[in-house]
Amino acid sequence: VQLQASGGGLVQAGGSLRLSCAASGRARRADAIGWFRQAPGKEREFVAAITWNFGNTRYAESLKGRFTISRDNGKNMVYLQMNSLKPEDTAIYYCAAGPSWYSGSNYRDPTRYDYWGQGTQVTVSS
Repeated sequence: VQLQASGGGLVQAGGSLRLSCAASGRARRADAIGWFRQAPGKEREFVAAITWNFGNTRYAESLKGRFTISRDNGKNMVYLQMNSLKPEDTAIYYCAAGPSWYSGSNYRDPTRYDYWGQGTQVTVSS
């Protein structure tokens, strides 16, 4: 398994969750890790991304201030801290590994990522 996402669950609106993504093998050697989410009947959308080397980050504009991405190089882990959750945040959350945006890759485009985790369900109740 190259990427393993975990940490999803059921939370009330206003609550918090922290998702984890464990990277190994070729996925760990990729330059960046991105989080995406997909709600039923909707397209997969970009959430946040981070580079392994310097920890540079990118966020979906609509999620800035509520979501924070971080990484632990020693543990080969990437985290997504989600605060002030809303029912519209309900989705399956995926982590993916791919090239950094510094190489010209469009970090918002899911097709630019080479490896994907299995996803973890986040459900926010109102």
